[in-house]
Amino acid sequence: MDIEEDIRSLQLDSAEETNGSVTPEDVKPEEVDKSEHMDEDPKPEVQAEPIDVEPKAKEKEIPPTQDEDDEAEMMKKRHLNVVFIGHVDAGKSTTGGQILFLSGQVDERTIQKYEKEAKDKSRESWYMAYIMDTNEEERVKGKTVEVGRAHFETETTRFTILDAPGHKSYVPNMISGASQADIGVLVISARKGEFETGYERGGQTREHVQLAKTLGVAKLLVVVNKMDEPTVEWSKERYDEIESKMTPFLKQSGYNVKKDVIFLPISGLVGTNMKTRVDKKICPWWNGPCLFEALDAVEVPERDPKGPFRMPIIDKFKDMGTVVMGKVESGTVREGDSLLVMPNKAQVKVVAIYIDEDKVKRAGPGENLRIRLSGVEEDDISSGFVLSSVANSIPAVTEFVAQLAILELLDNAIFTAGYKAVLHIHSVVEECEIIELLHQIDPKTRKPMKKKVLFVKNGANVVCRIQVNSMICIEKFSDFPQLGRFTLRSEGKTVAVGKVTAL
Repeated sequence: MDIEEDIRSLQLDSAEETNGSVTPEDVKPEEVDKSEHMDEDPKPEVQAEPIDVEPKAKEKEIPPTQDEDDEAEMMKKRHLNVVFIGHVDAGKSTTGGQILFLSGQVDERTIQKYEKEAKDKSRESWYMAYIMDTNEEERVKGKTVEVGRAHFETETTRFTILDAPGHKSYVPNMISGASQADIGVLVISARKGEFETGYERGGQTREHVQLAKTLGVAKLLVVVNKMDEPTVEWSKERYDEIESKMTPFLKQSGYNVKKDVIFLPISGLVGTNMKTRVDKKICPWWNGPCLFEALDAVEVPERDPKGPFRMPIIDKFKDMGTVVMGKVESGTVREGDSLLVMPNKAQVKVVAIYIDEDKVKRAGPGENLRIRLSGVEEDDISSGFVLSSVANSIPAVTEFVAQLAILELLDNAIFTAGYKAVLHIHSVVEECEIIELLHQIDPKTRKPMKKKVLFVKNGANVVCRIQVNSMICIEKFSDFPQLGRFTLRSEGKTVAVGKVTAL
């Protein structure tokens, strides 16, 4: 058997065999299609001629064996970012923790340790949340503050969980979590009084749904949690009541409920209807999927592996050089690539790429990466900067035109030229000012109204010019939706959502 056949047979083997060298170009296009893999770029990185597969050949840019096998295995599965959103105490961290336990990411001993720790703090029912809430402040208060991150896999998909904080003081953190997500899991508590608190005016359920839609979370799984609670006991009436109240609100927020939303009942604390379907003895009326099945069935958004490279930077740190973190929104990155850090136009070289803890040679859109760069100091990068291809770099602007939907202005506020707010767009958080209202949009015809407007009220749709204090990297919504949609917040409230129409 010659070398190329040898390599191909290893490529077709599953992950059990990790001692063969696999090169990306040996994956046949039809195999890639079968794997539903959106991120693959079929362009060969290494010429497909007979090569010397000796360990010393590493210098010849032949990837290390282990890396390539893991990478090939990783590339067979699609990757999705899931953000857990919802009102404080609905059970987001507990549900996330239970998913990690059920998918084998956390062992029984660790769970017992957390159970004891929670008991010592007289918080018996919080132990599952400790898997996601790792810092002491979160455990003591029982509130998620930062966006927790974790990973798990099902048969067809690799998931990254983003556990967003529910408390209204931490909405900016929730925005940074949701802006990286492809799908959302809205956790609602079925317990008597808890759903109502989250859903009424001022509750986070409403604001989170509106933000998720604005931030590009196209598909939503609404999980009605705590169904095993004594005030609920898997009651169909309670479940139906929540579904019937949420449906009109989801429609109003822009979701197509029939196509983009799935409702299902669960118990996050004990794991019922999560990995396997709920027993008919417990819940005779439920005939739908369990949570894992519903997550597996979600259709992945189309992404362009061949587009210009775009990765908004959400964090950076020093580790044998400068390391940046973010989610690839477009294009593919390879080790050795030259890229630009925008807006300061610093030319950098990609030294290493990591997906989770695995080092890989390249990565496509939708992946959460850590990239080690040379040619730039950590101090010269801020979150909100964008790693972009040199040939087609992302625009940097201080002013842009946008279409805005005014949700709810603060009392006595008038939306007019001179209005100031905080702009959240991908990983950018920047103070901004409305410098001109161009025209109002007629709600019936969706066309601009001829009459010049000086101010608008709640519920209005308006096209305006917005200015920011320092350069930011954004795109037109029509070109890159994820880099062209934003929210405006003022004094801790979301006042408007919008999209960039012109730069």
